[in-house]
Amino acid sequence: MCDHHHHGGSCAHEHTEEPEKERGAEYSLYQYIDTGGLTCLNERGSGTVAKVFKPWDQRLDRTAVVESDTDEQLIIHIPFTASIKLKAINIIGGADGTSPGKLKAWINREDIDFSSVDDVAPTQEWELSENPQGEIEYPTRITKFQNVTSLTLYIPENFGAERTIISYIGLKGEFKTLSRKAVNVTYESAAQLKDHKVPESEQMARHIGQ
Repeated sequence: MCDHHHHGGSCAHEHTEEPEKERGAEYSLYQYIDTGGLTCLNERGSGTVAKVFKPWDQRLDRTAVVESDTDEQLIIHIPFTASIKLKAINIIGGADGTSPGKLKAWINREDIDFSSVDDVAPTQEWELSENPQGEIEYPTRITKFQNVTSLTLYIPENFGAERTIISYIGLKGEFKTLSRKAVNVTYESAAQLKDHKVPESEQMARHIGQ
């Protein structure tokens, strides 16, 4: 894993040579976020977190931000409309120490809140650098971030300010359409055959009755 906190320039340089169009396509997972299910604990304005998930070419637009309220911490829960493979995360924060300094992530956990966040081991965590141009991305351990239907992000600290500000969160990876209905139908059919099988004695009694 590349430690951006100590030598962020190496990984940033590797990715700045990518054509903008190709990199933008890689960061298109925002399209598969269930925006109606997005939640953010400790956000200053209700619903503001949804505005930081946007196309790559709009990442430097700072007109809409999510800002923490009572302290610098934020917990963001992101449900998806597809099963994704998450390859990297990109976060652009505010100036003057308001940018996130650390990040922890969990997959497929909807129960993470401020009462449990320190008790559950994260899927992965990163030391962050201030990233005003979105040039730094934080790779995931891809083997641990497959078949992701929801992602929970926890920002425990920033670079010294009272509040944390985020203007962009980019998610890089691949997706596949969920097929939960098909799975449920198959399960129900199998259950009916097993659960409603008529005993042989009852079948014989019916036959005699006829």
